[in-house]
Amino acid sequence: MTPLFTTIFEAGLVPVIKLEDAAKAPALGKTLSAAGLKVAEVTFRSAAAEESIRRMSAECPDLVVGAGTVINPELAKKAVDAGARFIVSPGFNPATVDWCLERGVPILPGVNNPSMIEAGMAKGLDVFKFFPAEASGGLSMLEAMAAPFGSIKFMPTGGIGLGNLSSYLSHPSVLAAGGSWMVKPELIEAGDWGAIAALCSQAVAAVHGFALAHVGMNQRDADEAAGVASMFAAMGFALRDGATSTFAGADFEVMKSPYLGSMGHLAIRCNSVERALAFMARYGYAPLPDTAKSDKGRLKVMYLDKELGGFALHLLRD
Repeated sequence: MTPLFTTIFEAGLVPVIKLEDAAKAPALGKTLSAAGLKVAEVTFRSAAAEESIRRMSAECPDLVVGAGTVINPELAKKAVDAGARFIVSPGFNPATVDWCLERGVPILPGVNNPSMIEAGMAKGLDVFKFFPAEASGGLSMLEAMAAPFGSIKFMPTGGIGLGNLSSYLSHPSVLAAGGSWMVKPELIEAGDWGAIAALCSQAVAAVHGFALAHVGMNQRDADEAAGVASMFAAMGFALRDGATSTFAGADFEVMKSPYLGSMGHLAIRCNSVERALAFMARYGYAPLPDTAKSDKGRLKVMYLDKELGGFALHLLRD
């Protein structure tokens, strides 16, 4: 995966933006970035698109700005000249695709059937926009369409919201999702950056789905752990004994010897360990590679290098 597509994957969500006033582009871009959304797609659905891309790209260096609704090579050229780092189109236009490929510009053409995917693969593409996602059959259609194309990634867009975002992102073929609910035109027009920031923060939380999975409790040895576990059993927690620990229900893991964390560990559930690692990196946390566990090529467990309140942190994908 290219560095740019890795960035889009780690973001998980790409705001799809329509701007009528280019003067509002920098403030919007800074709002997105501050809320944790590091990629934006400015669509050519208004006359202000080109200048909006130019201003947002120039004044928001931490934001990866792309152009959407690019329906011909002429718009692609305008977008790239204005600073767009990637191109998104609603359909598969060979002329637009060729223009981008000849210049090394990443493009995600829109597809919603296998023939369009094969046409793109013939040109060397392996990332596509699935559009319009919900109107084309939603996640069930994407699952069926992706099945024969194991190496292909998709960015579903169209009908994506908080209610179905996590479902899409949980599918291994999904690079990221595109959505516009957090950048509503009326909020942009009003300059209500606080409301947009709140919607963006809510969206970032939905991307990751962070929740407490269980608390790990370090004990000196197996005998001490057995004593703690017996108390949990007395309280009605079902015990599940393992080689290195005993689970009391799903909420407590009693370690049979000291492990990571001065006081134990907190297992944090997330939708994607890979995306969660990118999120935590912004706060100074790094992975401990020796603790990694994977399933079917995707990370399932990873501890982090710093404690939080005396507890080690480990990310867990169910």
